Amino acid sequence: MDNAETPKKPIVTSYAKAPASTVAAGGVTYAYRELGPKGGIPVVFFVHLAGTLDNWDPRIIDPIAKNRHVITFDQPGVGASTGQVPDSIEVMADDAHTFIKALGFDKIDLFAFSLGGMIAQDLAIKHPDLVRKLVLTGTGPRGGKDIDKVVGTTYRDIIRATLTRSDPKEFLFFNRNTTGKTAAKFFIKRLQERTVDRDKPITTRAFQTQLKAIQKFGRSAPSDLSTLEHPTLIANGDNDRMVPSVLSEDLHRRIKGSELIIYPDSGHGGIFQYHATFAPAAVEFLTR
Repeated sequence: MDNAETPKKPIVTSYAKAPASTVAAGGVTYAYRELGPKGGIPVVFFVHLAGTLDNWDPRIIDPIAKNRHVITFDQPGVGASTGQVPDSIEVMADDAHTFIKALGFDKIDLFAFSLGGMIAQDLAIKHPDLVRKLVLTGTGPRGGKDIDKVVGTTYRDIIRATLTRSDPKEFLFFNRNTTGKTAAKFFIKRLQERTVDRDKPITTRAFQTQLKAIQKFGRSAPSDLSTLEHPTLIANGDNDRMVPSVLSEDLHRRIKGSELIIYPDSGHGGIFQYHATFAPAAVEFLTR
């Protein structure tokens, strides 16, 4: 009888090659991808408005997945996940909780961008024991000044992008100067690195419902963020037109002990423009 051990499958650490999986919970089939070595506390990624599994920058994911179990997923009604997009951030946080529990995790690190950061705050407030560390990027607090204006900004930039046959993210995430335009092109190109088994794009209706939820979040009474005792890293560009940069500073003031990084000459997608600096900072923070 052959006693040779079955060779171990090599660990996937490239987001472009991360296998796609599904898990059913609460009447929804959640689409997700995972990569990196399993075991320990996973890092779960919460994506931005209109974002699917294909909208994460591999230059951010891959360095974290080198030594950590990384999970990205589609909220209900988004991408390949079934169900409906809820019209409130609180319910999105409940859905995220359902998904995380369905995978059997009792403790996670949370990496969130933009809309994802709003969901992350609600989740951490409601389930403080589930979250160990928070990375909140390009986001702001409930009731934050001018968050509700994101609807007008988004639609204006979608029109500008359509007229120039560009991706709306080139306008929404980056400054329209030489540096910003170059960073935007490289970012959009990186999102195309996965060539097989790509996600379904978000529907217009799902996108509009997400926008309504953000507007409602912006017009709500502020949450008590003093209850958040999780180590928190906050990052943004200095010229965020979607979720104004001052709101990152507001978060930093309200979450005690939090760390703040503001990148110069960059917008909503500052972490993507400065991925070469930000990814190591995020890895260091999550490893600490």
